[in-house]
Amino acid sequence: MTLDLKITGGMIIDGTGAPAFKGDIGIKDGRIVAIGEIDSEATREISADGFYVAPGFVDIHTHYDAQVIWDRMLSISPWHGVTTAVIGNCGFGVAPTRPEHRTGIMRTLEKVEGMSFDALSDGLGDDWPFESFAEYMDAIEAKGSAINLAVLAGHTPIRTYVMGPDAVERIAEDEEVASMATIVREAMEAGAIGFSTSQATTHHGYGGKPVPSRLADLIEIDRLVSAARLGGAKIVQATVGPTLFHDQLSLLSQKHDIPVTWTALLSGMSGPGSHRRHQEITRRQREEGTRIYPQVACRPINFDFEFNEPFPFEMRPLFKQVMQADRDGRKALYRDPAFRDAFREDTASGARNAVAGWIERCVVSMAPDHPEWEERPLRDVAESQGKDPVDFALDLSLETDFVARFRFPILNYDEEEVAELLQDDNMILGLSDAGAHASQLCDACYSTHLLGHWVRERGTLQLEHAIHMLTQKPAELFGIEGRGVIAEGKMADMVIFDPGKIAAGGLERVHDLPAGADRLVAPARGIHKVIVNGELLIDDNQAVPDIAALPGKLLRNGVAA
Repeated sequence: MTLDLKITGGMIIDGTGAPAFKGDIGIKDGRIVAIGEIDSEATREISADGFYVAPGFVDIHTHYDAQVIWDRMLSISPWHGVTTAVIGNCGFGVAPTRPEHRTGIMRTLEKVEGMSFDALSDGLGDDWPFESFAEYMDAIEAKGSAINLAVLAGHTPIRTYVMGPDAVERIAEDEEVASMATIVREAMEAGAIGFSTSQATTHHGYGGKPVPSRLADLIEIDRLVSAARLGGAKIVQATVGPTLFHDQLSLLSQKHDIPVTWTALLSGMSGPGSHRRHQEITRRQREEGTRIYPQVACRPINFDFEFNEPFPFEMRPLFKQVMQADRDGRKALYRDPAFRDAFREDTASGARNAVAGWIERCVVSMAPDHPEWEERPLRDVAESQGKDPVDFALDLSLETDFVARFRFPILNYDEEEVAELLQDDNMILGLSDAGAHASQLCDACYSTHLLGHWVRERGTLQLEHAIHMLTQKPAELFGIEGRGVIAEGKMADMVIFDPGKIAAGGLERVHDLPAGADRLVAPARGIHKVIVNGELLIDDNQAVPDIAALPGKLLRNGVAA
């Protein structure tokens, strides 16, 4: 048999957590057909001598739902070795959507996921190629993608489809819940891998109103999870809130015999050391047989923002008036000495206040006409100008018509606490948020950061275990079949990398989204090659030039057709 592709001489990490071993890998028709010392001829041969070969990484928490319509490469995920991504998280998505609801759905994504409305509008166009969820799945499949995609059916578009504007105003009637349940089940039959929802108090949509899923009571959520399970769902993803947390998720998982993953368990979410209480609750749940998996992140939640869209502060009551004001109204508030005093006081301290002490963690990331200020601590720059940091930040914002930008971590920046979460086997690695908050953060590079920082630099994780966290573990939890391990008969999704060099590069701001919208990207370092379904996608950190026939597959119910 002549192989399509043979990878020779690499150190193979199979994804199970087992020790690495040296060998060859033979690929035929997109599958791994041989491992070890292989004598067979191959149409193409890749030398992996001096490199490690691992299964392609599986990113379970992305928001490429709209981007997939205009960006078939789904950058930047493949740059960092991701070969399979899950979209539709947090109850959000773009299907099903009636034509009259399109603007509302885009405005919701703009507010809650930090997506550019102009980019969404331009990228999706005036005539969306879908309305129903099944049509959306067909549209993804017809367009093709660089990497494999599994899709969660999101609560917010489904609720909007059934209830229209009332979706953000009230509890649903029984017949409306029944209609939603029908759509959820149809979504599973069309190939959705599961159902997602959100009760997060920080999830506000257009006009400052709660996103539609937050108006759902537990009866509605229970009925939709039931419908999803009856339709073959493999997973439920929930962004938690006061009425949907440990006890409620445990009941849903037990009642419907389905794993539940929730976002997100982060260092500092309720003050220093607060993650340990949630770890203990999860440990007890798992000992009792309940399949609950908190998602953890390996990077600080680092927001780059400008004060016209002050995302890190939106959850603070003081900023409610800001979010309800137009651009000129926001400028007036920022000029007001009383607002500035209140801002200083509100963010000075507080164990449950994620932005407390933000000034001490903040850098000036963009300062028109003053590049010498960029990437310097806000406090240092302010003091050099003889100003209080709040006054300096707001003055600079007003003087530059909101072009000036600032960056600081709001959560997950205590590395000792993050290490505890990463070493806890009851957790699942997620929350890259790829495709969301594009102008504010870039954590789609989480995989190379994990291997470069937490494995090589800190030694917190062993390499084989870290690869397991990126591959087999998420694939199995989400019911993604045939991927996540290097074994005969499995799909040939692989990453070839240099463990001595692999890392996430520094952030760069580019303007390559539709309508010229900007985003932050991070290049990958040490990624030699990325292979998807047996086809070379990334070669020496560069996408292969010919992308006419992209190798990614739509994983209907977790399986490629």
